[in-house]
Amino acid sequence: MSESAFSKLNLAEPLARAVAEMGYESMTPIQAQAIPVVLAGRDVMGAAQTGTGKTAAFSLPLLQRMLKHENASTSPARHPVRALVLLPTRELADQVAQQVKLYSKYTNLRSAVVFGGMDMKPQTAELKRGVEVLVATPGRLLDHIEAKNAVLNQVEYVVLDEADRMLDIGFLPDLQRILSYLPKQRTTLLFSATFSPEIKRLANSYLQEPVVIEVSKPNTTASTVEQHFFSVPEDDKRRALRQIVRQRGITQAFVFVNSKLGCARLARALERDGLKAVAMHGDKSQDERLKALDAFKRGEVDLLVATDVAARGLDIKDVPAVFNFDVPFNPEDYIHRIGRTGRAGASGLAVTLVSPGDNRLVADVEKLLKRKLEIEPLEYDEDRPRGRINDGRRTWRQQGDEDDRRERYEERRREPRQAAASADPFFDQPYQAPQREEAAAWEASTAAKPAGNRISANIKPKRKVAALFKAEQ
Repeated sequence: MSESAFSKLNLAEPLARAVAEMGYESMTPIQAQAIPVVLAGRDVMGAAQTGTGKTAAFSLPLLQRMLKHENASTSPARHPVRALVLLPTRELADQVAQQVKLYSKYTNLRSAVVFGGMDMKPQTAELKRGVEVLVATPGRLLDHIEAKNAVLNQVEYVVLDEADRMLDIGFLPDLQRILSYLPKQRTTLLFSATFSPEIKRLANSYLQEPVVIEVSKPNTTASTVEQHFFSVPEDDKRRALRQIVRQRGITQAFVFVNSKLGCARLARALERDGLKAVAMHGDKSQDERLKALDAFKRGEVDLLVATDVAARGLDIKDVPAVFNFDVPFNPEDYIHRIGRTGRAGASGLAVTLVSPGDNRLVADVEKLLKRKLEIEPLEYDEDRPRGRINDGRRTWRQQGDEDDRRERYEERRREPRQAAASADPFFDQPYQAPQREEAAAWEASTAAKPAGNRISANIKPKRKVAALFKAEQ
C-alpha cells in the first residue's frame, strides 16, 4: 500500500510503518471501502471474493482504534481481550494471527491464536499473560471459556471471518454461545465470500444497522483465472493430471478431492509417479497439517493434495494452478477452491476433471455460476499409461510392457508340460487290494476286542469318587 493511498486514513505511525515494510502498494476495493467505515465505529457486513485482502480490511482499523489502550505493563489485567476474531479452520486462524502480529509489531498490543489439534497448555499460558487481540476457532475457544482461561467481558470488537463456511460446517450453535458471553455494546464485523440467506439472518441477529459492502457480485469467479472442464473417465484422472502438469509446465498446484481417504491415496499414488506430493485433510494432526502447508509455501512440494479444509482463505502467493480432481459436492466450494490461484490480480489456471457420474454436480456449478460450462475432451499423448500398476496378483509390474507379458504367456502355453519328478516312489505305485488272509486276520482282531475297550487311549476314564445316597424306604 502506497503512502498516498493511506494518507487519507491517517493511520498511526507504527501501523503505517509496518504496512510499508510488508510491501503493500495500493488498497484493494474491500480495503478502500471497509477501513473508513470500521474506523468510524460502524458494524460492517462485507462480501468480497477470496484473496481480496479482507484480513487487512478489518485488522488495521481495529488495531488503530485499540491503540488508545496500548501500554507496556507486564500485568495481565492491563491486557484484557478487546478484539475477538473467529474463523472456521485452524490454518486460516493461524494465517490471520500471523498477519495481525506483523501489523502490530511496532506497538505494545498483544495477540494470540487458539485452535484445536494442539495442546491447550501453551495456549493457556499465553492467555494468562494477557492479550488484546484473540484469534480463535469456535470449538477451542469454548474449551478455554469453560476452563476459565479466556474472559471476554471487555471485548469491544468481534470479527466473524468466512462466516458462510462456519455455518456450513455446523458452527452456528458455538457462535451463538460465544456471542452470549460478549458485551451487548460492541462493534461487529461480518465478512463472507458469499451472502446466503443464512448469513443474512445471522447478520440481522447480531449486527446493529450494518454498512453493507459488496465489491463483487455474489458467487462469481475471478476474471484472471482460466477455467477448463475436461471429460475424463474415473480411472484415467491421475493420468490426465500428470499430462496437464507436464504439458503446461506447472511447478506447483492445489489438487482438491472430496474425501479424506481419497486424498491420502492420491498423494501416495502421485509420489509413486515421481511427483512431490503431500496430503492435507481433517484426519491429519495439526502439526502434520502445518508442516505440509509450510513445505508447500517453501516450494519443497509440487502438489498439495487437500480436501476442502484448504479451500477457504489460505493466502499462498503465486500458486499457478488448481486442480479439481473431484467435482465438489457443494457448488460454492468450487468458487473457493479456484480462488487459491489468480490472487491479487495475478493470472491462474483452474482445471476440473469430470467423470461420467458427475453430471449432477456439474449442473449445480452451472446453476451457481449462471452459465453453461463447456466440457472438453482430453487427448492423451501416449496410447497406454506408464508407471507401476498392480496386475491383481499382488505383484507390481511396469505399464507399457503388456505386449511382452502376453508373448511370454503364449510361449509358456505352447511349451509341452513335463511331469514333475516324484518325491516318494511309494505314491507312484498302483492301488492293490489287500489279500484275503490279511483281511480275515484284521476282522478277527477287531472282533476279539470287547466293546468297552473300543475307546481311544487319549480319552481318560472318569475317576470314581465316594458319594452318599439316600436309603430307599
